[in-house]
Amino acid sequence: MRPRCFPLALFACFVCLGQSYTLRSSVSWVVSSNDVDDADLSEEVAPALLVDGAGLWKANVLGDGTETPREQAKVEGDAAARQSSRLFSYRIEKVKKAGSSGAPPPHQETARTARYIAHYSDWGHLATISTLDKIKGLPFGNIFSVSDGPLDNSTGVIYFYVTPMDNTVADLKSNPYASLTFSEAEGEFCRQMMYDPEDPRCARLTLTGKMVEVLPEELAFAKEAMFSRHPVMAKWPVGHKWFFMKMDLVQVWLQDWVGGVSLVPVEDYFKATPF
Repeated sequence: MRPRCFPLALFACFVCLGQSYTLRSSVSWVVSSNDVDDADLSEEVAPALLVDGAGLWKANVLGDGTETPREQAKVEGDAAARQSSRLFSYRIEKVKKAGSSGAPPPHQETARTARYIAHYSDWGHLATISTLDKIKGLPFGNIFSVSDGPLDNSTGVIYFYVTPMDNTVADLKSNPYASLTFSEAEGEFCRQMMYDPEDPRCARLTLTGKMVEVLPEELAFAKEAMFSRHPVMAKWPVGHKWFFMKMDLVQVWLQDWVGGVSLVPVEDYFKATPF
Protein backbone atom coordinates (compact mmCIF):
# COMPACT_ATOMS: atom_id res chain seq x y z
CA MET A 1 0.00 0.00 0.00
CA ARG A 2 1.26 3.43 -0.86
CA PRO A 3 2.10 5.59 2.16
CA ARG A 4 -0.28 8.34 1.12
CA CYS A 5 -3.20 5.84 1.07
CA PHE A 6 -2.53 4.57 4.58
CA PRO A 7 -4.33 7.42 6.47
CA LEU A 8 -7.43 6.91 4.30
CA ALA A 9 -7.50 3.17 4.96
CA LEU A 10 -7.04 3.73 8.70
CA PHE A 11 -9.93 6.19 8.76
CA ALA A 12 -12.17 3.69 6.96
CA CYS A 13 -11.39 1.04 9.58
CA PHE A 14 -12.45 3.37 12.42
CA VAL A 15 -15.70 4.20 10.60
CA CYS A 16 -16.52 0.49 10.22
CA LEU A 17 -15.82 -0.15 13.90
CA GLY A 18 -18.04 2.76 14.87
CA GLN A 19 -20.94 1.20 12.98
CA SER A 20 -20.82 -2.06 14.92
CA TYR A 21 -23.69 -2.82 17.32
CA THR A 22 -24.82 -5.15 20.07
CA LEU A 23 -28.15 -6.95 20.37
CA ARG A 24 -30.24 -5.06 22.94
CA SER A 25 -33.85 -6.09 22.62
CA SER A 26 -36.60 -7.03 20.22
CA VAL A 27 -38.73 -3.92 20.63
CA SER A 28 -41.18 -3.48 17.74
CA TRP A 29 -42.74 -0.50 16.06
CA VAL A 30 -45.00 0.14 13.12
CA VAL A 31 -43.58 1.10 9.75
CA SER A 32 -45.59 1.72 6.62
CA SER A 33 -45.66 -1.02 4.00
CA ASN A 34 -44.31 1.56 1.57
CA ASP A 35 -41.25 2.09 3.76
CA VAL A 36 -40.11 -1.54 3.53
CA ASP A 37 -38.10 -2.29 0.45
CA ASP A 38 -37.44 -5.66 -1.13
CA ALA A 39 -34.15 -6.02 0.75
CA ASP A 40 -36.06 -6.09 4.06
CA LEU A 41 -37.87 -9.24 2.97
CA SER A 42 -34.71 -11.28 2.67
CA GLU A 43 -34.45 -14.77 4.15
CA GLU A 44 -32.60 -13.42 7.19
CA VAL A 45 -35.01 -10.57 7.95
CA ALA A 46 -38.38 -12.05 6.95
CA PRO A 47 -38.91 -14.02 10.20
CA ALA A 48 -38.76 -10.74 12.12
CA LEU A 49 -41.58 -9.18 10.12
CA LEU A 50 -45.23 -9.75 11.01
CA VAL A 51 -47.89 -8.61 8.59
CA ASP A 52 -50.46 -6.32 10.18
CA GLY A 53 -53.33 -4.31 8.74
CA ALA A 54 -51.50 -1.08 9.47
CA GLY A 55 -48.29 -2.15 7.79
CA LEU A 56 -45.35 -4.26 8.90
CA TRP A 57 -44.21 -4.69 12.48
CA LYS A 58 -40.44 -4.62 12.24
CA ALA A 59 -38.16 -5.87 15.00
CA ASN A 60 -35.61 -3.37 16.29
CA VAL A 61 -32.44 -5.21 17.20
CA LEU A 62 -30.29 -2.10 17.13
CA GLY A 63 -31.47 -0.60 20.41
CA ASP A 64 -29.20 2.21 21.55
CA GLY A 65 -29.68 1.31 25.22
CA THR A 66 -30.88 4.81 26.13
CA GLU A 67 -34.52 3.86 26.75
CA THR A 68 -35.84 2.12 29.86
CA PRO A 69 -38.46 -0.65 29.49
CA ARG A 70 -41.19 1.76 30.60
CA GLU A 71 -40.09 4.35 28.02
CA GLN A 72 -39.92 1.75 25.28
CA ALA A 73 -43.41 0.53 26.18
CA LYS A 74 -44.76 4.09 26.02
CA VAL A 75 -43.15 4.73 22.63
CA GLU A 76 -44.63 1.53 21.23
CA GLY A 77 -48.07 2.32 22.63
CA ASP A 78 -48.05 5.85 21.21
CA ALA A 79 -46.92 4.60 17.81
CA ALA A 80 -49.61 1.94 17.68
CA ALA A 81 -52.31 4.37 18.77
CA ARG A 82 -51.54 6.61 15.79
CA GLN A 83 -52.15 3.82 13.31
CA SER A 84 -55.55 3.06 11.84
CA SER A 85 -55.96 -0.54 10.76
CA ARG A 86 -56.67 -1.19 7.09
CA LEU A 87 -58.53 -4.36 7.96
CA PHE A 88 -60.87 -2.92 10.57
CA SER A 89 -63.14 0.08 10.79
CA TYR A 90 -62.10 1.39 14.19
CA ARG A 91 -59.05 3.16 15.52
CA ILE A 92 -56.70 1.21 17.76
CA GLU A 93 -56.72 3.76 20.57
CA LYS A 94 -60.40 3.01 21.26
CA VAL A 95 -59.53 -0.44 22.57
CA LYS A 96 -57.36 -0.49 25.69
CA LYS A 97 -54.99 -3.35 26.39
CA ALA A 98 -54.72 -5.47 29.50
CA GLY A 99 -53.34 -3.61 32.47
CA SER A 100 -53.73 -0.20 30.82
CA SER A 101 -55.70 1.09 33.83
CA GLY A 102 -52.65 1.04 36.05
CA ALA A 103 -50.72 -1.30 38.29
CA PRO A 104 -52.35 -4.59 39.28
CA PRO A 105 -53.72 -5.10 42.80
CA PRO A 106 -51.41 -6.32 45.60
CA HIS A 107 -50.75 -10.03 45.20
CA GLN A 108 -52.26 -10.73 48.63
CA GLU A 109 -55.69 -9.66 47.29
CA THR A 110 -56.23 -12.83 45.30
CA ALA A 111 -59.91 -12.38 44.45
CA ARG A 112 -59.35 -8.84 43.26
CA THR A 113 -56.28 -9.92 41.26
CA ALA A 114 -58.32 -12.64 39.57
CA ARG A 115 -61.04 -10.14 38.62
CA TYR A 116 -58.40 -7.66 37.43
CA ILE A 117 -56.83 -10.20 35.07
CA ALA A 118 -60.18 -11.48 33.83
CA HIS A 119 -61.44 -7.97 33.12
CA TYR A 120 -58.41 -6.44 31.43
CA SER A 121 -57.56 -9.46 29.29
CA ASP A 122 -58.80 -9.23 25.72
CA TRP A 123 -58.15 -12.88 24.91
CA GLY A 124 -57.42 -16.20 26.54
CA HIS A 125 -56.51 -19.83 25.87
CA LEU A 126 -59.47 -22.20 26.06
CA ALA A 127 -58.77 -25.90 26.66
CA THR A 128 -61.36 -28.54 25.79
CA ILE A 129 -61.53 -32.32 25.35
CA SER A 130 -61.08 -32.87 21.62
CA THR A 131 -63.49 -34.61 19.28
CA LEU A 132 -61.01 -34.63 16.39
CA ASP A 133 -60.41 -38.16 15.14
CA LYS A 134 -56.65 -38.33 15.70
CA ILE A 135 -56.73 -36.78 19.18
CA LYS A 136 -60.19 -37.74 20.35
CA GLY A 137 -60.41 -37.58 24.13
CA LEU A 138 -57.16 -35.61 24.44
CA PRO A 139 -56.77 -31.96 25.50
CA PHE A 140 -57.06 -29.35 22.74
CA GLY A 141 -56.31 -25.64 23.15
CA ASN A 142 -57.50 -22.65 21.16
CA ILE A 143 -57.32 -18.85 21.40
CA PHE A 144 -60.50 -16.82 21.88
CA SER A 145 -61.29 -13.16 22.24
CA VAL A 146 -63.25 -12.60 25.44
CA SER A 147 -64.88 -9.94 27.58
CA ASP A 148 -66.46 -9.78 31.02
CA GLY A 149 -68.12 -6.48 30.15
CA PRO A 150 -67.29 -3.02 28.82
CA LEU A 151 -64.15 -1.45 30.25
CA ASP A 152 -66.15 0.51 32.81
CA ASN A 153 -68.43 -2.38 33.81
CA SER A 154 -66.79 -5.62 34.94
CA THR A 155 -69.09 -8.55 35.76
CA GLY A 156 -66.58 -11.38 36.15
CA VAL A 157 -68.68 -13.46 33.73
CA ILE A 158 -66.62 -14.34 30.66
CA TYR A 159 -68.40 -13.98 27.32
CA PHE A 160 -67.42 -15.47 23.97
CA TYR A 161 -68.50 -14.92 20.35
CA VAL A 162 -68.11 -18.22 18.51
CA THR A 163 -69.06 -20.11 15.37
CA PRO A 164 -70.17 -23.75 14.97
CA MET A 165 -67.43 -24.03 12.35
CA ASP A 166 -64.80 -23.92 15.10
CA ASN A 167 -63.42 -27.26 16.32
CA THR A 168 -63.61 -26.02 19.89
CA VAL A 169 -67.36 -25.46 19.60
CA ALA A 170 -67.73 -29.03 18.35
CA ASP A 171 -65.78 -30.18 21.41
CA LEU A 172 -68.11 -28.24 23.70
CA LYS A 173 -71.18 -29.91 22.22
CA SER A 174 -69.70 -33.23 23.29
CA ASN A 175 -68.32 -32.05 26.65
CA PRO A 176 -69.31 -28.51 27.71
CA TYR A 177 -66.64 -28.17 30.41
CA ALA A 178 -63.50 -26.17 29.63
CA SER A 179 -60.65 -24.22 31.20
CA LEU A 180 -59.78 -20.67 30.16
CA THR A 181 -56.26 -19.40 30.94
CA PHE A 182 -55.10 -15.78 31.05
CA SER A 183 -51.60 -14.41 31.56
CA GLU A 184 -50.67 -11.02 32.93
CA ALA A 185 -47.98 -11.08 30.23
CA GLU A 186 -50.67 -9.89 27.82
CA GLY A 187 -50.41 -6.41 29.32
CA GLU A 188 -47.50 -4.09 30.04
CA PHE A 189 -46.81 -4.93 33.69
CA CYS A 190 -44.66 -8.07 33.27
CA ARG A 191 -42.61 -6.53 30.50
CA GLN A 192 -42.01 -3.36 32.48
CA MET A 193 -40.95 -5.41 35.49
CA MET A 194 -38.88 -7.70 33.24
CA TYR A 195 -40.78 -10.77 34.45
CA ASP A 196 -40.73 -13.83 32.24
CA PRO A 197 -44.29 -15.10 31.48
CA GLU A 198 -43.51 -18.20 33.56
CA ASP A 199 -42.30 -16.14 36.52
CA PRO A 200 -44.87 -16.63 39.33
CA ARG A 201 -44.92 -12.88 39.88
CA CYS A 202 -46.33 -12.53 36.34
CA ALA A 203 -49.78 -13.67 37.36
CA ARG A 204 -51.72 -16.37 35.54
CA LEU A 205 -55.38 -17.19 35.98
CA THR A 206 -57.30 -20.30 34.94
CA LEU A 207 -61.08 -20.27 35.07
CA THR A 208 -62.80 -23.66 34.79
CA GLY A 209 -66.48 -24.10 34.18
CA LYS A 210 -69.35 -25.10 31.94
CA MET A 211 -69.71 -23.34 28.61
CA VAL A 212 -73.34 -22.44 27.88
CA GLU A 213 -75.12 -20.46 25.21
CA VAL A 214 -76.24 -17.00 26.33
CA LEU A 215 -80.00 -16.82 26.87
CA PRO A 216 -82.13 -14.25 24.99
CA GLU A 217 -82.59 -12.02 28.04
CA GLU A 218 -78.82 -11.67 28.38
CA LEU A 219 -77.97 -11.25 24.70
CA ALA A 220 -78.00 -7.45 24.70
CA PHE A 221 -75.37 -7.24 27.43
CA ALA A 222 -73.26 -10.03 25.91
CA LYS A 223 -73.26 -8.16 22.61
CA GLU A 224 -72.27 -4.89 24.30
CA ALA A 225 -69.55 -6.67 26.29
CA MET A 226 -67.96 -8.30 23.25
CA PHE A 227 -68.44 -5.63 20.59
CA SER A 228 -67.28 -2.77 22.82
CA ARG A 229 -63.98 -4.56 23.36
CA HIS A 230 -63.72 -6.19 19.92
CA PRO A 231 -65.54 -3.83 17.49
CA VAL A 232 -64.51 -5.74 14.37
CA MET A 233 -66.67 -8.69 15.46
CA ALA A 234 -69.80 -6.76 14.51
CA LYS A 235 -68.76 -7.06 10.86
CA TRP A 236 -67.77 -10.70 10.79
CA PRO A 237 -69.61 -12.73 8.10
CA VAL A 238 -73.12 -13.70 9.20
CA GLY A 239 -72.86 -16.90 7.17
CA HIS A 240 -70.63 -18.34 9.89
CA LYS A 241 -73.64 -18.32 12.24
CA TRP A 242 -71.88 -16.60 15.14
CA PHE A 243 -73.47 -16.82 18.56
CA PHE A 244 -72.67 -15.86 22.15
CA MET A 245 -71.52 -18.20 24.90
CA LYS A 246 -70.42 -17.68 28.49
CA MET A 247 -68.67 -19.71 31.17
CA ASP A 248 -70.51 -20.76 34.33
CA LEU A 249 -67.63 -20.92 36.80
CA VAL A 250 -66.75 -23.97 38.85
CA GLN A 251 -63.19 -23.08 39.92
CA VAL A 252 -60.90 -20.04 40.00
CA TRP A 253 -57.19 -20.95 40.00
CA LEU A 254 -54.61 -18.21 40.44
CA GLN A 255 -50.85 -17.96 40.71
CA ASP A 256 -49.67 -14.42 41.32
CA TRP A 257 -46.68 -14.87 43.64
CA VAL A 258 -43.97 -17.32 44.62
CA GLY A 259 -44.73 -20.11 47.07
CA GLY A 260 -47.85 -21.74 45.70
CA VAL A 261 -51.19 -21.14 44.07
CA SER A 262 -54.58 -19.90 45.27
CA LEU A 263 -57.98 -21.45 44.75
CA VAL A 264 -60.22 -18.42 45.01
CA PRO A 265 -63.76 -19.23 46.13
CA VAL A 266 -66.19 -18.43 43.32
CA GLU A 267 -68.27 -16.32 45.71
CA ASP A 268 -65.26 -14.19 46.62
CA TYR A 269 -64.37 -13.82 42.95
CA PHE A 270 -67.73 -12.31 42.14
CA LYS A 271 -67.76 -10.10 45.22
CA ALA A 272 -64.38 -8.53 44.29
CA THR A 273 -63.86 -5.67 41.89
CA PRO A 274 -60.96 -5.06 39.47
CA PHE A 275 -61.17 -1.27 39.82
